[in-house]
Amino acid sequence: MNQNKPELCDITIIHEEILEDVKEKMPEDQDLSALADFFKVFGDYTRLRILSALTISEMCVCDISALLDMSQSAISHQLRVLKASRMVKNRREGKVVYYSLDDEHIGDILQEGMIHIQEEKR
Repeated sequence: MNQNKPELCDITIIHEEILEDVKEKMPEDQDLSALADFFKVFGDYTRLRILSALTISEMCVCDISALLDMSQSAISHQLRVLKASRMVKNRREGKVVYYSLDDEHIGDILQEGMIHIQEEKR
């Protein structure tokens, strides 16, 4: 049997009770669409690196740029995307703007993803 080929039922039968229960409990389409957009932001390597760094400490653009060996404009662009998605927030201290995770859920999501990746290595 081909491991990559999906298994299909040998008969066609609709389990009405299961179908109705799942339909009732499924999130609304607009919520699933918003969730898909949310996860798209995690789909960029640079943004993941920035978020990962910000789970450890708040940082300014200069620090993030030095850490990731990227231009400040490239980092600033990604921070705008992250801020628009409410994944990071910033605060000004004099002439320096510091970025941090918007809330603990973002760090939790990253941590859960890393746990999943580490388990796959075993």
